Amino acid sequence: MSGSRETEADVIVVGAGPAGSSAAYHLARAGVDVLLLEKSHFPREKVCGDGLTPRAVHQLIRMGVDINAPGWMRSRGMRWVAGSHRIHIEWPSLGSYPDFGLSRSRHDFDDILARHAAAAGARLHNGVKVTHPVLDRAGQVTGVSGVAVPAGPKEPGERKDPRGAKGVEGADGPTVYRAPIVIAADGASARLALALGLERDAKRQIATAARRYYRSPERSHDAYLELWADLRLPGTDRYLPGYGWIFPMGDGRVNVGLGALPHHRYGKVELRTALDEWLSRTPYGWGLREENAEGPVRSAALPMGFNRHPLYARGLLLVGDSGGMISPWNGEGIAQALEAGEVAAGSAALALALPQGPKRERVLLNYPVEMNRRWGRYYRLGNAAADLVFSRSGFQPVLNRYVLDSPFLLKALARLLTDLTDKPSRDTIDHLINTAIRLVPTPPVRRKTR
Repeated sequence: MSGSRETEADVIVVGAGPAGSSAAYHLARAGVDVLLLEKSHFPREKVCGDGLTPRAVHQLIRMGVDINAPGWMRSRGMRWVAGSHRIHIEWPSLGSYPDFGLSRSRHDFDDILARHAAAAGARLHNGVKVTHPVLDRAGQVTGVSGVAVPAGPKEPGERKDPRGAKGVEGADGPTVYRAPIVIAADGASARLALALGLERDAKRQIATAARRYYRSPERSHDAYLELWADLRLPGTDRYLPGYGWIFPMGDGRVNVGLGALPHHRYGKVELRTALDEWLSRTPYGWGLREENAEGPVRSAALPMGFNRHPLYARGLLLVGDSGGMISPWNGEGIAQALEAGEVAAGSAALALALPQGPKRERVLLNYPVEMNRRWGRYYRLGNAAADLVFSRSGFQPVLNRYVLDSPFLLKALARLLTDLTDKPSRDTIDHLINTAIRLVPTPPVRRKTR
């Protein structure tokens, strides 16, 4: 590249969201020279529900993030709203996960994780937009090319960072960043994966989500993450193929949003209209009205259920949304991103301990095998549920009167949807869920041919 400069590392991580920061943190802790490239300047907004299940909290604890610091809002469980029913489900007390969830704005959350990775030794470069992978003559990824992105003005309604943090700035002008291993954590756009021909599986669902913040002192300190399963498609009597949420932020605000799956019979869901119709039904005292809105309605695509394959090819590992790792059961993505980042980091660190060649390649090829072992059957069953149930009628069919009247079935359904079981099983619910998942055929691990 004419006029470009080069920067070298052992591993390059593209994207400093939860997946990328997790990978960079665990690599740095393993003594690997890791370069973390992020196109935005922290802090920055991100479309998300901001609610973290115990599975995500577990990963934060593994990373040593101080979840007792100011700004974290703890939750005791979930509140499911279906018609006249208001059901409270406590987070389970398990040996593998904590019994509480958290809320934290992605405006702060991603900044905290990126700084945490940098404190562990990762070299964080903000304001670097990666444009394409760099390949050698054999087609192997040997790095990425990126250009500097200047920090722009904040959008209307965007909250300012009280610390005035700027992060670590990237290089000016085009730069080639070289490393024998690249981890793509570049989100749903999956720019690097697409450059290698790693296409999305058109058979897999892509949900859409929209969210907005509201000033709501009455609901901001609620101890439960509230989920609405009885919402309707605008102008029809059909149920929304998804759910609505009201998540307390603990700072006077709530995060309110909708997530929905498209269906070939009904087409795309108009989330903004559905959101307006829903909020007009809520009590006025909650404050979920236009005059209390903070910032615009933001929307995003949610690639789910391992909808991109393979997760490793030619020196490039996919983590988080770039690999379609959002859960098809509930739309959760942060826990999966954090966990996949740790697994990818372990694979990369082990590979670097071996000489370049077949032995290193075998280790890297084991990364998709390990991810398939962890979630393959669970996601396969979830994809079937999404296709047959959730994309047609949302969660209303599974929240029927038989389930709502049975504490046992409610607890079992909640654990299934959030993937919260002990392995090996410690109680009857664990045993039933783990057995059901083991009966699902293991999906094949796909590999990309050159």
